[in-house]
Amino acid sequence: MNETLVTVVGNVATEPETTVTASGLVFTRFRLATTARRFDNERGGWADGPTSFYTVRAWRALAGNVKESVGLGEPVVVQGRLRVREDEKDGRRYISAEIEATAIGHDLTRGVARFSRATPTAVGRPEAAVPQTPEPAVVP
Repeated sequence: MNETLVTVVGNVATEPETTVTASGLVFTRFRLATTARRFDNERGGWADGPTSFYTVRAWRALAGNVKESVGLGEPVVVQGRLRVREDEKDGRRYISAEIEATAIGHDLTRGVARFSRATPTAVGRPEAAVPQTPEPAVVP
């Protein structure tokens, strides 16, 4: 079976929520919004196109790291497997796009970030994934 791998750049549209499945697996879910920008020759400037929304799911260690590192409105880059689902509810058809993330990071074209390695015991446990940041040195 072929999988569709995608890389999407956008903004976190909902606060990441972490859940533990009945079998004990941890996953974090959030919505990602991405808006295409195009140069409009008639207006002589950039214009926003339509916004697309994706549900992003991260599992295990990535889930805990996302929960501790990513917040609402932040620019991110998401890479993973794309799944398009069709559903029907109350007689109406819905189509949704989901990304099962393999990697998530901040978009450094719009800001800076500092990397802190998570402890090995934090794998898959979001409450233990908080990196220990040293206190800043006081300069006299």
